[in-house]
Amino acid sequence: MEFSAQMIAGLIGGTVVGDPEVKVNDFARIEEGCPGCISFLYNDKYLQHLYDTKSSVVLISEGIEPTQEVKPTLIRVPDARQAVAKLLQIYESMKPKREGISELACIDSSAKIGEKCYVGPFAVVEEGAEIGEGCVLHPHVTIGPNVKVGAGTEIYAGAVIYHDCRVGERCVLHAGCVIGADGFGFQPTETGYEKIPQIGIVIIEDDVEIGANSCVDRAMMGATIVHSGVKIDNLVQIGHNDEIGSHTVMSAQVGIAGSTKVGEWCMFGGQVGIADHATIANRVMAGAQSGIPNSVKKEGIAVQGTPAIEGRNFWKSSALFKSLPDMWADMIQMKKEIKMLEELLESKQ
Repeated sequence: MEFSAQMIAGLIGGTVVGDPEVKVNDFARIEEGCPGCISFLYNDKYLQHLYDTKSSVVLISEGIEPTQEVKPTLIRVPDARQAVAKLLQIYESMKPKREGISELACIDSSAKIGEKCYVGPFAVVEEGAEIGEGCVLHPHVTIGPNVKVGAGTEIYAGAVIYHDCRVGERCVLHAGCVIGADGFGFQPTETGYEKIPQIGIVIIEDDVEIGANSCVDRAMMGATIVHSGVKIDNLVQIGHNDEIGSHTVMSAQVGIAGSTKVGEWCMFGGQVGIADHATIANRVMAGAQSGIPNSVKKEGIAVQGTPAIEGRNFWKSSALFKSLPDMWADMIQMKKEIKMLEELLESKQ
């Protein structure tokens, strides 16, 4: 697909500075640009790359003013990052959708496959499953018995959805993710650990994206729920009976223990860990590697550290922590000096 600078400006509401008829057919980072590519510049600390780039078109945020001559055509927009995201979405939506069922797919006769779906080689759709219109099941996907998948959802190679689980519309499940495996439920006994059957399900609502090799465990009873608009990175673990609020985002290696309720619009950095039976308020932000042992009840708070505390206090404490060896040495010296003063005073009495 090829677009002129003028066409692109019309799609994203930008203003062309330079040749409006220059054509592009690919995207590239500004420092790796090449003829026929479009790049973007949102921060003036990368301005030097604008003078060297070989890209044909550059999206540039308003307020960034070149101080030298530039060769590419510019498209000025309020925010270049938002503009390129919108452009990538348009580009992706224009790609032709795959349709048809491979002869190598295994689909039970009782399963229902909607119109305009694609089912790749060695994908398995078991008895009673329902696949909505326009879904894409890549090779080696496994859809368990009685699973329901909403329209327009795409499931990448090797992903597995266990029996009875529900996935909403327009979701994306990346390669190797597992929806509905047993929750980690065991009862200690005198002879070992006795498994507690996990008879619940997982409900994934609409517009959820789950990264590669992430797991959402089925509930012991009832449902583990991931509400609409949630975005989950790779290698994330959602425990049994958890409830994740709408539009919450999680970076890689987040782990949430069972029966925890996370509010809406939360943001968790990489390797955040949350204990079981906790409640996290709306719009809580947890920095990378935060360990949250208890509920966080204050909305909109930023936390950091293990155990997690308010972000500002964490950074103050971190500054003090680095000084502890010197502070300890000073305290020992002060104790010696105080003892000397006490002995001197006693000798004069």
